[in-house]
Amino acid sequence: MIPRSRGLAHAALAVGLTATLGVTLPDAPPAGRAGSAPPRTGFETSHGARWTTQPEEQDFLAAVGRATSRVRVDRIGATAQGRPLQLVRIGAPAPARPQDVRRGNSVLLVCSQHGDEPAGREACLSTVRDLAYATDRATRRFLAHTSVLVVPTANPDGRAADRRGNSDGTDINRDHLALTTAEARAVAGVLRDYRPGTVYDLHEYGPTAPYYRKDLLTLWPRNLNTSDAVHREATALAEEFVAPAVRKAGFSTGVYGIWTDPRTGEPVKQVAGDGQERILRNAAGVKGAVGLLVETRVDALTDAERADPARNNRRRVDSQRAGLRGAFTFADRHRARIEAATAAARRSGYTDRGPVYLGGADNEPATDAEILAHPPCAYRLDATQFARVGSALALHGVAVRRHGRGADVPLRQPLRALVPLLLDGRAVSPLTSATPVPVCGRGEADNGQGGEPGAGRGAAPPGTR
Repeated sequence: MIPRSRGLAHAALAVGLTATLGVTLPDAPPAGRAGSAPPRTGFETSHGARWTTQPEEQDFLAAVGRATSRVRVDRIGATAQGRPLQLVRIGAPAPARPQDVRRGNSVLLVCSQHGDEPAGREACLSTVRDLAYATDRATRRFLAHTSVLVVPTANPDGRAADRRGNSDGTDINRDHLALTTAEARAVAGVLRDYRPGTVYDLHEYGPTAPYYRKDLLTLWPRNLNTSDAVHREATALAEEFVAPAVRKAGFSTGVYGIWTDPRTGEPVKQVAGDGQERILRNAAGVKGAVGLLVETRVDALTDAERADPARNNRRRVDSQRAGLRGAFTFADRHRARIEAATAAARRSGYTDRGPVYLGGADNEPATDAEILAHPPCAYRLDATQFARVGSALALHGVAVRRHGRGADVPLRQPLRALVPLLLDGRAVSPLTSATPVPVCGRGEADNGQGGEPGAGRGAAPPGTR
């Protein structure tokens, strides 16, 4: 069902949450404790003429954290240049801890993985403030049942340099398998520890007129290892919630990577958006979460936007905030469905049945060579291999069974489909080419009773966590 908003206050820099939740954010942020002035971002104070600086971001988050018990700001890592990687936790009356979060009722926002795509970051920062300061009953109820997690700047070094990659030039959104960067490792740790039900990844794109110029594009996990139920929820998030919310706010929408005929709206070419597991939306799907990529158009297309770059910047941020409105409505309305889908996806790993796909996508069938119709029982790592990849396995939350200085990695575990993508030499981007173990003994296969993720975190059998 398409969500309907009633009585929504829509302002250039403060597009509110949906009235489905009863949240109506005013043109200016609401007052804080004892009427204190709420913080504003550098983007807001300049009316979109410039982006919020990193020192301004730190001051802004510190002010929000001081103003309300709903918000905690945690340091989850540091970049190669020493900038902090942070996680903002929002909940009412207080943010949930990892052990308190149930998978279906948490939303993770990953903002501006690419440093030259700042609009998502601005939308995330102002949304953190708006959720923290809102006083209405519906927002308090929403935050009592939904943990909102935000990585406000996923690529601080890239943002400082205004470039796509991090300080080493690595594209973080192609590193969610190997985890070679501090930035991807930080996100992986959040996915492992908080197990968010929904992972919402905010980006921007360059248009190609007249075929590819929508204000906001979406794309779900296309990887074929995404469970059917999770895939259904991800497409519903895109098509039934985010896109309608964006259109209701006056913006145009489409599917990322698909050029369309400007007259008929029919697809004419696919230029991006495959199922490669290194991308966050796909990694989230493989791990059993409802992933979604959102992309806002960077370039000005109207005379008014070309004449006033700040106007174009505001359009970019406003459309991102409209998408977030739809995402929160989805989290509220589909809470039980998300929880059921993500829990079932993880439980299915314990059955250790069915193929694993090394290629293909939901719109591109895998070839026979890309299908492990009968996956091995486990993969064996020698001491050298385990020393090299053990930390990445631990960050992913993959359970292992140590033997001497090496390890076996069984497939019977919640992240079953991820294991071959990491360790099978036939995969597209494996960490190493481990030795397949075709048949396991009872103790070896029954990972739920004795395995450990990488370096010590146990994978609990169904019903114990």
